[in-house]
Amino acid sequence: MSPTHDARSRFVAAAKAAAEKWPGLEDLAHRHGVTTEFTDWKFQPQAVNPATLKAVLAALGITVDSPQVVLSALAQVDAQASQLVIPPSTVIRAGQAAQVKVNCQPGPELRAWVELDSDPALGTKGGRLELDWASSPALGRLPANLPLGWHTLCVQDAAGPVHQGALVVCPERLELPDDLAQQAQWGPMVQLYAMRSRQSWGLGDFVDLADLGRLMGQAYGADFVLINPIHAAEPIPPLTQSPYLPTTRDFLHPIYIRPQATAEYLAAPAAVQLAVDQLGAQAAAQAAGLDELDRDAAWECKRQALEILFRQPRGQARQDQLDAYVAALSPGIADFALWNALVEAGQVAQVAHGSEAAARFASQHAERLAFYQWLQLLAAEQLAEAQAACLAGGMRIGIIKDLAVGVHPTGSDVWSRGTLLAKGMAVGAPPDYFNQVGQDWSEPPWRPDALAAEGYRPLRTMLRAVLASAGALRIDHILGLFRLWWIPTGMGPGDGTYVTYDHEAMCSVLVLEAHRAGALVVGEDLGVVAPGVPEYLASRGVLGTSIAWFERAANGVDKLPPDAYRRLAMTTLTTHDLPPTNAYLAGEHVAQRARLGLLDVPLAQAQATAAEDRGAMVSLLLQEGFLDPADQENVDQIVLAMHRLLKATPSVLLGVSLSDLVGDRRSQNLPGTDREYPNWSVPLTDPDGQPVYLEDIEASPTFQAIVKVMQAG
Repeated sequence: MSPTHDARSRFVAAAKAAAEKWPGLEDLAHRHGVTTEFTDWKFQPQAVNPATLKAVLAALGITVDSPQVVLSALAQVDAQASQLVIPPSTVIRAGQAAQVKVNCQPGPELRAWVELDSDPALGTKGGRLELDWASSPALGRLPANLPLGWHTLCVQDAAGPVHQGALVVCPERLELPDDLAQQAQWGPMVQLYAMRSRQSWGLGDFVDLADLGRLMGQAYGADFVLINPIHAAEPIPPLTQSPYLPTTRDFLHPIYIRPQATAEYLAAPAAVQLAVDQLGAQAAAQAAGLDELDRDAAWECKRQALEILFRQPRGQARQDQLDAYVAALSPGIADFALWNALVEAGQVAQVAHGSEAAARFASQHAERLAFYQWLQLLAAEQLAEAQAACLAGGMRIGIIKDLAVGVHPTGSDVWSRGTLLAKGMAVGAPPDYFNQVGQDWSEPPWRPDALAAEGYRPLRTMLRAVLASAGALRIDHILGLFRLWWIPTGMGPGDGTYVTYDHEAMCSVLVLEAHRAGALVVGEDLGVVAPGVPEYLASRGVLGTSIAWFERAANGVDKLPPDAYRRLAMTTLTTHDLPPTNAYLAGEHVAQRARLGLLDVPLAQAQATAAEDRGAMVSLLLQEGFLDPADQENVDQIVLAMHRLLKATPSVLLGVSLSDLVGDRRSQNLPGTDREYPNWSVPLTDPDGQPVYLEDIEASPTFQAIVKVMQAG
């Protein structure tokens, strides 16, 4: 018997024993998209602990505390399905005839129709389309010529109530622009907060982003700049350091506002401008010489300055702008502003969303809500100006924004959208090669059933927010549109299980909203990837992600030659979760993990593996002629050769880390750590650890050498 077959036999036996303890438990889990078995990163089958299954089902609103309850819950699933006249949401592809399951009797009094969407961005003008379902409603046929958009499907039997469901018609795929289809485009990848100028307030901001985009487009032919997530954080310190743990993904972080670039500052009296300038100088002075960025200090100064500007009289035209902005984003922006004001007042835990107390607080603190809404207007304006600057500088894409996987467990979304999120659960990742103890990201996941019940409108709202003022969107862990690793509270990362999502619906909504915005989509499809996922994403026009260190030939040992890379991908040498390339070559990813106790193999073994990895890369560079044999021990030359490899791939997007461009050696993030490492707080520095400001990057010899490679051809 082979080892693989033996492992499968043991696995099946364990799974069967678990099922016998709880008859129907696995079936109930499957009916709700909860995985009861999976294959780990070593390709070994694993059975999910029954305790995990029970906890996940409870988070989906199904408490099972006895075998009898399990069987009752199974019967209830069927009963609920039979009571639905039409599904709460139907997502289809344009140009394809589709059918809807309908639970009603045929007859001449049965009426069905579609209320068509009115959306100038998609060219739809509304109206009503009658459907002939009277003779055969169970088939529920939909015509193939429905326009793109968010429509409403309606069914009425005789004089009874009108049953409605969302009907979302999406493009088959996102098509590449002609210029991108013909020639690869490259650009820098930037942690915006770390990329400071001497005019910013201790952290990089939207004006710095505009200046970088203009410079890289005009002088160096870059077509995009990829930035970290800029989602909203807490309104007052202490601020969460990670940009991947926002309070909501629907709004922006005002810490990136440059106060002097606001309309209010430009219209203010000289004395007010001076007060703002002094706070800016104070923030810059506090940040000077620090090894780590201090978000709290920077935001304290910036917040004071913005408070001063908010108190200045606003003309009617400016007030009209604010009112129109708020009206366009209501009611979401009202909830978000209220949450901010409650946090500021220390009352968020005592006031429930939608309660009389919440309405009373909002009425009593209308001015504070207006302040937080105004901050969002400023942030949106400056982000739009940054995108305009990128395009004016010659970039063809401009800003590529990054979408975080989820939200903070005590953030705005949890307060205002609690029914959409699974309580007692955190998103994470099972153990893999790079993180062998697994990861717990602490973010509560969306409930797939709640999303479908809401017609996927929360997903639409979030996508429209992050696609605003962007030429493309990178989706961190895009595998989450297919399945997410749910970890029950109190359990370790390895004790979770996958919960599946309707990926056809989720990805179709993504494609529709990206098409509507005229944007590209890049999916980070790294890690433990379910079979068929990269192929499915490619079929929908969603680009994948390739990291040179992880790309292997068919034998699983040799590095992948550049001409074998995926075309429909963004290819890079490193990411925000890896050290800069020169540090990776030095084995810093192993040394850091050893210092922090994150290795589950002996240090010598990990170092040998890292040395083998570097050797394989150097061998490929020599073989392809990117590296002179005399330079195979020269780290700077190896880094340059790796960028030649990057340039030689057929991938349509090529990302170059700004850290690599200036020779920085420190990681921005060390996955699996919290306080052990200053994650997301490392400023941009040169190889000697000295700060590098935006004004200095062109003076770096490394910058000039790498940019020359990327401009070639």
